[in-house]
Amino acid sequence: MTDTAPAYELAQVNIARLKHPLDSVELKDFVDGLDPVNAVADASDGFVWRLEGDSGNATDVPVLGDEWMIVNMSVWRDQDALTAFMYRGQHRELLARRREFFERLDEAVTALWWVPASHRPTVAEAEDRLLHLRAHGPTPYAFTLRAPFAPGDETAVSRSA
Repeated sequence: MTDTAPAYELAQVNIARLKHPLDSVELKDFVDGLDPVNAVADASDGFVWRLEGDSGNATDVPVLGDEWMIVNMSVWRDQDALTAFMYRGQHRELLARRREFFERLDEAVTALWWVPASHRPTVAEAEDRLLHLRAHGPTPYAFTLRAPFAPGDETAVSRSA
């Protein structure tokens, strides 16, 4: 019998800077969509884990020292599983409306990286990966959907520029 468990899983972080307070009428559709979208993610093929704060989502988890910034972080089996979730259903609908809810930021707001199977990244780790991507562009340490790196790259789990 062979062990077919994956050695790596795909971590992703994305951040967004709110245009309005979370309890505002302008963000009602976004806030109302959080629980249903998270439920779909949790049930999706290839979903492994997502960051949750006391609210059951991550809107109350501080990121980058900015009280207007929110974070979403999750771990997936692979890039195919992540993209299958991202571009369907209510998540796709809310993604299409992101400019209504969030400020447009010039720097990278999403980073991906491979983690050893069963590792659950911290917000500090995610901040480091995102800042590394901003400073160095896509590398095995932090990359994007458009410029991915394969799991198991020797530099994928250690910092490199």
